[in-house]
Amino acid sequence: MSDSRESSPRSTYRHGDLRDALVAAGVEMAREGGPSAVVLREATRRAGVSPNAAYRHFADREALLHAVSDVCLGFSADRIQAEFDAHPGTGDLESDARQMLRAVGLGYIGFAREQPGLFRTAFTVPDDLRRAADPEKAGLNGLTPFQLVGLALDRLVEAGLLPPERRPNAEFLAWATVHGLGMLVIDGPLRGLDDQMVDYATQRLLDMVDRGL
Repeated sequence: MSDSRESSPRSTYRHGDLRDALVAAGVEMAREGGPSAVVLREATRRAGVSPNAAYRHFADREALLHAVSDVCLGFSADRIQAEFDAHPGTGDLESDARQMLRAVGLGYIGFAREQPGLFRTAFTVPDDLRRAADPEKAGLNGLTPFQLVGLALDRLVEAGLLPPERRPNAEFLAWATVHGLGMLVIDGPLRGLDDQMVDYATQRLLDMVDRGL
């Protein structure tokens, strides 16, 4: 009985779809419960295959979690892009540059508030800047969250709002600031604030980032 149940899914995934199915299962677990909910055995159960089948693609749970984290970062980039799309350019170079930077922050914090499980998972695994631009971490627009922050800062330089000498590594400051608020809202002492208060805090924070750069 168990043999027939396992043979059918394996034939379904014989062209490499199993890896994608396991990652998709991991993403749903992350959505439901954050990074701690991503379990390799549960991913195989949801994908409809035996636990041993997963090891052809992932050596252990950590390997699956890394892959899921990359996908979640891509979702974060998609949320930022949605904010870009919601605020199209006006043709005013300075205004558009400021709005682009603001849209990065709004999208980033919006993602944390709307999808806390995915947000936590996106940043739960050890990583470094050498992989910050990996295509695996990119959204549908082909850019990662880190690259979108950089793009917005480049626009500020082009508009004359950010001196070129202050551009290097400005990503770190902007990213750390909005990430900090996102974490405080979903996991810290600000999680008890209502939506109106969080919206106000977000707007004030983004004002500070704009002025501080």
